[in-house]
Amino acid sequence: MEPQPASATPRVLARLGSQLDWYWTLSPSGRAAFWATFGGWALDAYNQMTLGFVLPAVSTEFALSTAQAGLLGSLGLVMSAVGGALAGALADAVGRVRVLILSIGSYALFGLLAGCAQSYEQLMVFLMLQGLGFGGEWAAGAVLVAEYAQAKQRGRVIGAVQSAWSIGYAGVLIANTLAFSLAPPEVAWRMMFWLGAVPAIVLLWVRTRVQESTVYRAEVAARGAGTGRAGARPGSALLGLFRRDQLRVTLASALLSVGVMGAGLAIWLPTYLEQVRQLTVEGISAYMGIQVIGGFVGCVSAGYVLDALGRRRGLALFALGSALSAWAYVVLPLGDAWLVFAIGFPLGFFGSGIFSGLAVYLAELYPTELRGAGQGFGYNIGRGVAAVGPAAIGVAAARVGLSDALALAATSYVLCLVALLFLPETRGKPLAG
Repeated sequence: MEPQPASATPRVLARLGSQLDWYWTLSPSGRAAFWATFGGWALDAYNQMTLGFVLPAVSTEFALSTAQAGLLGSLGLVMSAVGGALAGALADAVGRVRVLILSIGSYALFGLLAGCAQSYEQLMVFLMLQGLGFGGEWAAGAVLVAEYAQAKQRGRVIGAVQSAWSIGYAGVLIANTLAFSLAPPEVAWRMMFWLGAVPAIVLLWVRTRVQESTVYRAEVAARGAGTGRAGARPGSALLGLFRRDQLRVTLASALLSVGVMGAGLAIWLPTYLEQVRQLTVEGISAYMGIQVIGGFVGCVSAGYVLDALGRRRGLALFALGSALSAWAYVVLPLGDAWLVFAIGFPLGFFGSGIFSGLAVYLAELYPTELRGAGQGFGYNIGRGVAAVGPAAIGVAAARVGLSDALALAATSYVLCLVALLFLPETRGKPLAG
């Protein structure tokens, strides 16, 4: 009897398992930190992306111009930059976990209040205060998970956490479809904000049981023994970013973040699909859905790419892909709807995946005593400077049209390539100090 060929299924499963072994290299405390940060980032995505979906309904209810509508997004990003810089420094001073608890509580509360706003001015204030919590979420969470991860697999661990953004984005798509199908627009946009606050209660409880990393606890012990380099005050960490030995990294990483943020393109994409492509709510959800799928795959894949190619080459690849796909998405003729739909996948893949690279890279660029401040300042100063994007797009759209305004904004990714010329390679770098 001839021998039967071995089934390929066990080999495929074994190979897949080897690609996911990074999860089991995390300690039990590390896995708890992973899921607490994963859940918070998904909820952060839901709350932050809600504005883009409700902007047409909000603009109609409060009779807003395109410039006023863009200002809502811009001010929220400015406040997230301020909140992120402060939260990162606070994470170095009092701990990553405490900042995560404060962050989710604040942006859930003000998201709930945003749904109750009775005027444009009230909504603006609530979104600005909500932005403070947005900034703190990733500043503390990415650092905490990076400190738990092994050096050789840190990219894929952070990439997996970053993929939670797509989960939250999918939640926005589902909520958007249901809310605007079941309620009139003047009620539906409020429901969208309220739904973002519900999961925060469970996540708050989870985070009270998360422990600080051994890397951070060792730094705290060094401070207590008088051997730590930075003091335990937030101001010390922020000032430390501008020491002579850190200044180049601080400035270049901020420029990198500005480029990654893409000038606020995501805020305007739902409006673009409605006003330029003339899509219904269901059509918008379908188009954005393919971007969400691409984003999830991109975030996870980016971690593997950066672990294989290195941080600088990996980020350069994703910056080029982001620029080209964003440009193509908005310049195709209106008759090529199917092609725009297809380009949604690479747009999500590169545009979301690049954030995975940014998060792990920033965590590796700074020593432990400045890591939270560096992540918070670098990541969120990008948000802050790029915050002019939504408002600028709104102003430009009034003159040249929304499609051309978005195409011009896509050129911001070129800044990533410039910034990478001034930053070192950090693949495999230990985070013990």
